[in-house]
Amino acid sequence: MKHYQGYLVDLDGTMYKGEAAVDGASHFIDHLTGLQVPFLFLTNNSSRTQEQIAAKLNNLGVKARSDQVYTSSLATADFIREKKRHARIYVIGEEGLHKALTDRGHVLVEEDADFVVIGIDREISYAKLAQACLEVRKGAGFVSTNSDTAIPTDKGMLPGNGALTSVIAVSTGVEPIFVGKPEPVIMERALKELNLRKEDVLMVGDNYHTDILAGMKAGVDTLMVETGLSSFHEIENHAHQPTYKKLNLHEWVTEYHR
Repeated sequence: MKHYQGYLVDLDGTMYKGEAAVDGASHFIDHLTGLQVPFLFLTNNSSRTQEQIAAKLNNLGVKARSDQVYTSSLATADFIREKKRHARIYVIGEEGLHKALTDRGHVLVEEDADFVVIGIDREISYAKLAQACLEVRKGAGFVSTNSDTAIPTDKGMLPGNGALTSVIAVSTGVEPIFVGKPEPVIMERALKELNLRKEDVLMVGDNYHTDILAGMKAGVDTLMVETGLSSFHEIENHAHQPTYKKLNLHEWVTEYHR
């Protein structure tokens, strides 16, 4: 088994499910920390800040610092900063996205934007979407934190950011740049954060269609665990398979020590 110099670790379904830690999550992170192997928690969640996500992990017994969390909001802010520093941005989203954009030096505006950025917004309104459409039609760049059309909740699968993004895309005829998994943008940014080559990093996750495909698209080896959304049975006929498949992270740590 190859020994990796860094890890990218999914959250929902890999570290926790709802408000409960996934079995083996804390053991796995303690294992990486003990080996002094750097890692980033990598999430499409754009609504929460690094600090909020780290606090949740710690409350669940998974040791985490805020600087070990990299969200689709941060990746979006970094992606735009490479295009234009101090960009004027019309944003639809929640606290995590607003904070990431302003922390990276961008200016949030209500009109005459350089970019329209959309993330999950549970207080979405026609007025917000209408203004976004007007800005895109005037030539603003169109960026979406992720393409998730549905997200798992205690109530069931609810509309995700990809569904909200589609309203603007359909109305304007302009396709957005998606940043989050499975797109390679967030992976490229995360590798820069780790300061490691793609050959030396392992992407760990439970969702074949986001985590695993993100690794594949970026040329990063992948470990799929069966603790969340996807099952090994449902992907057995897929042409492209994860580099490794383990029932849980306990299994990975045990085999790593052999």
